[in-house]
Amino acid sequence: MGDKCFRLIVVMFVVLACGFSQIPEQPEADARDEAPALPDHTECLFFGPQRERLLKTGVAEKETVVFALGSLTEGVATRLAFVPGGSRTDASRKYEKLSTIDRYLFADMQANGAAPADPTNDFEFIRRATLDITGRIPTPGRVISFTSNASPGKRATLIDELLASPEYTDKWTMYFGDLYTNRAGQGAVGIPRFNEGRNAFHAWIRAAVAANKPYNQMAADLISAKGSNSFQQGELNWMVGGVVTGGPQQDIWDAQTAVTMETFLGLGHVNCVLCHNGRGHLDSLSLWGKSATRAQAWGLASFMSHAAVVTVREANVANQHYAVEDDTRYRTDYALNTTTGNRPTRAPIGTQRTVPPVYFFSGAKPAAGENYRAAFAKVVTSDFQFARATVNYLWKEYFGRGIVDPVNQFDPARLDPDNPPPEPWTLQPSNARLLNALAKDFIDGGYDLKALMRQIANSQAYQLSSRYNGQWNPAWEKLFARKFVRRLWAEEIHDAIVQSSNVKPNYVIRGFTDQPGFAPVSFAMQFPETINMPDGGGAVSRFLDSFLRGNRDEDDRRQEGSLLQALGMMNDNFVMSRIRATPAAVSLLGQNINLPDDQLVSNLFLAVLSRFPNDAERAAALASLKTGTRVQKAENLLWSLYNKVDFLFNY
Repeated sequence: MGDKCFRLIVVMFVVLACGFSQIPEQPEADARDEAPALPDHTECLFFGPQRERLLKTGVAEKETVVFALGSLTEGVATRLAFVPGGSRTDASRKYEKLSTIDRYLFADMQANGAAPADPTNDFEFIRRATLDITGRIPTPGRVISFTSNASPGKRATLIDELLASPEYTDKWTMYFGDLYTNRAGQGAVGIPRFNEGRNAFHAWIRAAVAANKPYNQMAADLISAKGSNSFQQGELNWMVGGVVTGGPQQDIWDAQTAVTMETFLGLGHVNCVLCHNGRGHLDSLSLWGKSATRAQAWGLASFMSHAAVVTVREANVANQHYAVEDDTRYRTDYALNTTTGNRPTRAPIGTQRTVPPVYFFSGAKPAAGENYRAAFAKVVTSDFQFARATVNYLWKEYFGRGIVDPVNQFDPARLDPDNPPPEPWTLQPSNARLLNALAKDFIDGGYDLKALMRQIANSQAYQLSSRYNGQWNPAWEKLFARKFVRRLWAEEIHDAIVQSSNVKPNYVIRGFTDQPGFAPVSFAMQFPETINMPDGGGAVSRFLDSFLRGNRDEDDRRQEGSLLQALGMMNDNFVMSRIRATPAAVSLLGQNINLPDDQLVSNLFLAVLSRFPNDAERAAALASLKTGTRVQKAENLLWSLYNKVDFLFNY
């Protein structure tokens, strides 16, 4: 490619990476809506390192919102090359036979004067759906067969194909590994699972995803799991992950309760109420939370009060495993008898010295003789909020933001469209009736994750273009009137480069692939966690870390861009070693270098960007191949494709 075009692409990516890193990831509350001054008990997690996570949303007299996702999409969409061709399947049925999703969303758009974007074309759709469902880019052959297929039902067929693929299992095992914070190390305040525990949990998650286990059963199995060896029984590691150190047993029950409520019900503020009453602390953040009391939260944590995570040491074994027991070490209800630890003093309430388990949303209690955690699993998974939160978590993965966003900060007092909150509060979901309808569909469908994803991906709203004809109004972001772009996960970037270049690594990961039952892997989406994978903190790990994959502890996976990412894509050996024409029989360029120029250009675009070049791109690429060293110019062309926004963003 010509030097001028070559430099232009470099500058474009650097500008994108640096510029978009300045866009806030989530809406921020108006300055007038900030929480009260910092209280004395700074040991509460709400006022510790994770405070900003819990301050990303708030409601008071007036809410000022920065619509970051729409701005990012607008910036990326204007830089995407327009490629004519490829049908907009089913465009003629745009407003006919609307699904649950489309019925609510298109009505909301119409009521707010927002025209939806055009349907996306088939080239864009196959790349979008393949990345969202499997974490991979489509192969060139699949792109051609899909776009040349005239069947009106081909998109639905493709979605079913992707949901049945092993790559689907890879991606959603990674997703739930993130959600369940599966890691070997001890994290900021916890205990280590060790490689063996992490591997067992990874295998359990993978088996559940592959079998499409009903999600209420997955959750119940984790909440109520008990057994003698966390290295052999993967689901035990959920409870292990809730163990905190440096305090009394109540601190552990509180942490296990808080993570259960956040993960499965999207209620992150329960963690706050386990330290103090909501009044004076959550007044501007949660209508429910400001009236919730610590005593109510103790009743919730009491469902965990008979549980114990017990360290088991074996002779001649390097790492310790854990047993999870009930009614052995602890047989009384949640005791109010602590003065030290990670949370404020738990003092008796009058003459009351213990708190029995009570689910404070419904008043449900364990039946006589019923195991407390089994009862907890039942009330959590039968709560309508469980379905609502699950739908919302997955909606964000496909649409870029939740119907309630952030997804872990639901306000139970602001969810009912038939019973709206008093002013100045407003309904929290951007479309409360849609969220409730999807939750009901999820329940009626047997908590089937694949069915939910199929419903989302088949919707016309999901299939809208990220480009927008006309003037985009930032306030329409909550209406989902266009498809929002997202920067690819670190693992998706790695795997797209590996797949398209056909230069595959063979990672033998210490503590994982060298263990019985695990084989070497080539794709990052198959790693068991995000820390020091695959080379123990080496060059490939650092390349992946630059794309903010998080550490499954205090550092969440994030979507921002950065100069470091741009430099990595331009210079890192992981990329540079894959643009070469050698080995000739293996690499993408090696297999295509002797083809006629026009075919070479088309094949590189198809492999990397899942589309053909447009006229301007083709002309520039062909002209560059006519001068200088052809192999060098072809390598420059392939390098430039990896550095285009089309490659780094899903749109």
